[in-house]
Amino acid sequence: MKGYLWATSLRGSYSLADDEGNSVTVNVLGQNPRWAAGLDAEIVVRTPFVSGRCYLALYVSKLESWSDALNRLDAGEDVAWMGMSRRASIFIQLSGERDCPEVVVEDVSGSMVTARVPIALPDDWIADHRQRLHQVMNHWVPMLSA
Repeated sequence: MKGYLWATSLRGSYSLADDEGNSVTVNVLGQNPRWAAGLDAEIVVRTPFVSGRCYLALYVSKLESWSDALNRLDAGEDVAWMGMSRRASIFIQLSGERDCPEVVVEDVSGSMVTARVPIALPDDWIADHRQRLHQVMNHWVPMLSA
C-alpha cells in the first residue's frame, strides 16, 4: 500500500489514500457565502467496505492547526486535528492496529459515527502536505481576510 494525505488544487483538497482503495479526503468546496471568513468543506471517507461524508467549516486557524499537526506528525507524534471541535474530528495514529498508519474520523455531534481507516503512506507525505497546505493558504487566506 502507498498513499498520501491531502491532494490539492486551488479549490483545495487534501487526501490520505492508498492503492487498496482506502482514503480520507478533506475537500475545500469554496468560500462560505454566508460567512466571509470561512470555507465550506467536507470530509470524505472511502474504503471498499464503507463510504461517507460530512460537512466541515474551515477557517484560517483550522488551516494553521493542520500545519502544527504536520509538525507533530513529523516528530513522530499522533495527532488530533479539530479534536475539540463541535463538528467532525480527524485523528492520525502513526502506528495503527494493522501495522500501518490509521486515520480516524469521528462525527460525534452529527451522525455519531466513527470510521477507522488504515492507510499506508509514502515516506514523503508530510513534505507533500506542507506544500499543498501552503498552496491552499496562499489562495484562500487573502480572500478570507479581506
